[in-house]
Amino acid sequence: MTTRRVRARRGEGALLREEILRAAEDLLDESGSEDALTLRAVALRAGVSTPSVYLHFADKEALVEAVCLRVWGEFGRMFSENLGGDPFLALGRCGRAYARFALEHPVQYRVLMMRATTGPGVPPAAAECFRHMVGAVSACVETRVLEGDPEELALGMWSAVHGCVSLLIAQPSFPWPRDREALIDQIVRVAGFGTALYSRLPQALPPSADLAAALDDFGSRLASDADKPRGNEPGGAGK
Repeated sequence: MTTRRVRARRGEGALLREEILRAAEDLLDESGSEDALTLRAVALRAGVSTPSVYLHFADKEALVEAVCLRVWGEFGRMFSENLGGDPFLALGRCGRAYARFALEHPVQYRVLMMRATTGPGVPPAAAECFRHMVGAVSACVETRVLEGDPEELALGMWSAVHGCVSLLIAQPSFPWPRDREALIDQIVRVAGFGTALYSRLPQALPPSADLAAALDDFGSRLASDADKPRGNEPGGAGK
């Protein structure tokens, strides 16, 4: 049941905007789709007139984006909580946190990261994602586990994880493995190890049989090193 809100007094504009956003957020959570966020429906839920909503949001797109951005602070917190310690392992944890956030907030992720942008410049959500990724990758470049330009490396790994979660969100009926965490872990490991190896690969690769033998030897040496007691952290890009 909705009630008609009393007219806001001077200086209460910020409060009204917050009430509108809260009403829109409730509709989004209940419906699971941004289609429910019509300005009329939001106004009715907030107990205000539709023109009152227009005072704070130019159109539905602006309102939907503002609502979805409300969860983006949680993304930054989840990402930051996984930093620290060995940079490469931290990068892997950040990649998994990114995927977990996207799958826990599929509507918001789809709106902010999976739709074509209409305005000029980089959307705030994409800019923040990229900033976090570049920071985590830069730490790996400093230790030389990754080599190259941090922004270019971050773009490649971001594309891999984004592609995985975008498919999971956009194609829920596809026969995905039951263990989605294992799939995400595979993508994160492939992106991390692949990026670490890529900058060290020669332009001309050896024949497949020789390459396979070299990779087998490399994998065996990594496994042997991993068994040595060094206090390694679990859960990184390579673990």
